[in-house]
Amino acid sequence: MRKLFIVLSLFLLMPVFVHAQEKKDTLYSVAFYNMENLFDTIHDVGKDDYEYLPDGKSKWDGVKYEAKLKNMSKVLSILSTDKLPMGPAIIGVSEVENRRVLNDLLKQPALAKRGYEIIHYEGPDKRGIDCAFLYNPKLFHLQASKLAPYVYINDTIHKTRGFLIASGYLADEHVDVIVNHWPSRGAASPARERAGEQVRILKDSLLREDPAAKIIIMGDMNDDPMDKSMSVSLGAKREVSEVGEHDLYNPWWNLLVKKGVGSLEYRGKWNLFDQIVFTGNLLGDDKSTLKFYHNEVFMRDFMFQQEGPYKGYPLRTQAGSVWLNGYSDHLPTIVYLIKEAK
Repeated sequence: MRKLFIVLSLFLLMPVFVHAQEKKDTLYSVAFYNMENLFDTIHDVGKDDYEYLPDGKSKWDGVKYEAKLKNMSKVLSILSTDKLPMGPAIIGVSEVENRRVLNDLLKQPALAKRGYEIIHYEGPDKRGIDCAFLYNPKLFHLQASKLAPYVYINDTIHKTRGFLIASGYLADEHVDVIVNHWPSRGAASPARERAGEQVRILKDSLLREDPAAKIIIMGDMNDDPMDKSMSVSLGAKREVSEVGEHDLYNPWWNLLVKKGVGSLEYRGKWNLFDQIVFTGNLLGDDKSTLKFYHNEVFMRDFMFQQEGPYKGYPLRTQAGSVWLNGYSDHLPTIVYLIKEAK
C-alpha cells in the first residue's frame, strides 16, 4: 500500500515538474541592411547627389524612386517573419539620403502598419548618405541617441559617416546599439582601422557608464571579420571561448570562413562586410537575461539575379547606368536574441 502511495504521489507531482521545464522563451530580432543608394529625386543643398536626380547620370525619376521604396520595403517587411510575425525590434540601415526617404519608406504598404520609428542625423558624407536606426517602440524603448563623429587623423579626403548611437531597453534590459558605415574600399585599410579604434572607445565609454549594458555594434564595415579593422582595431573575436564579458564576439567570422556565406559578392568572391557584433554578456546559457541565439544572412530567391553573367549575385538597383529594378548589392544580416519569459 505504501509503495502504491509513493507511485501515485510521484505521478501527481510529475505534471508540475514538466511544467517547470517548459517555460517559454521570447525571441527578439536585430537586423542590419545596406539599402544601396536610397536617394529621393530632390537635390540636397551642399551634397553631391547629382547622379540621383532626374537629369543626372542615373536618370533617377519618380518612377524609379517609387520602385526602389517598394522593393526595399518588401525586404524589410519580411525580415525574421518566418520566426517572428512582428519582424525585427531593431533595424539599422545605411546608404539613406535623408529623413524624407525614411519617412517615405515607412509609409509603404508593406511597412505602414509596423509602427517603426526613426532615428536619423545628417552626417558629413559628401554624397549625403547616412546611417539610420528604425525601431519598434513596442519592443525597444528608446532613452537617448546621438551621432558621434568620425575623428580624422591627418586625413580630410575620406570624409565619412559618423557612428549612430541609440540607447534604450529591449526585454527590460539596457541595450546600446552603434550603427556604422565605415570608409569604403576606395580608402586604404588605415581609414577603417581608425573607425574600428573609435568604435571600440565608444563601446568602452558606454560600459563605463553602465557595466551591465549590452552593446550591439552593427553596420557595413567594408571589411571582413578577419580584417585588421574588425579583428584588431575593434577587437571582435572569432571564438566564444576567447570572449570576456565586455569583449566583442563576431559570429560572422566562422560563417564566412567555414561555410562560405557572405552578404555581398565581388568578382566571384563572397565578402561579409555587413556584420552585427556584440559584447560577451550576451553569450551563455542563462536565459534569465538576454542571450545570443542565432545569426543569419537573410536571403530569398527574388533578391538574386537569376540569369546572365552575374547570376547568383544580389540583384541590385542598377548596374552602371542600367536600371535593374532590384534591391541592393548587399544582403541583410540578422542576430536573434532570446530571453526566458517571466
